[in-house]
Amino acid sequence: MSLWTPDGEIPVDRSRPAAPEPEPSGDMLADGLAGIEGIDIDQLTPEQRAELEQAMAQMAAVQQQIAETPAAAVIANHAMGLYELAAIKLQTQPIQLADAKLAIDCLAAVVDIVGDGFGPDTPTLRQALSQLQMAYVQIAERGNDA
Repeated sequence: MSLWTPDGEIPVDRSRPAAPEPEPSGDMLADGLAGIEGIDIDQLTPEQRAELEQAMAQMAAVQQQIAETPAAAVIANHAMGLYELAAIKLQTQPIQLADAKLAIDCLAAVVDIVGDGFGPDTPTLRQALSQLQMAYVQIAERGNDA
């Protein structure tokens, strides 16, 4: 298993013993569903309850993985999501300049404010932002020339 970053896939250390997944108790299940309207735990079939408990255990495992991942890596991953969103908006027909601009502006805000806080991912993010900004200007100018 690996974690995607702007610089590529980072393998997850499998030599480290995995923390045992917590067994969801009835109380955990009830607490997890407390905020969801319309679900009565007592009305679930044993199969539905088992599926729900399994889904909650999987969510807990994912949350634990995220907790163990440096915030800079998670945020850089989200920033690359903004990059991909802007690129898609610039490539679709008709081109969606306003949406692309919003995604580019959001990426710029994150990259500019966080700056070197991304560590080794900083140059990659700055280059990605620069490429998007240049592509946006070129596409916008072509649209004005048409």
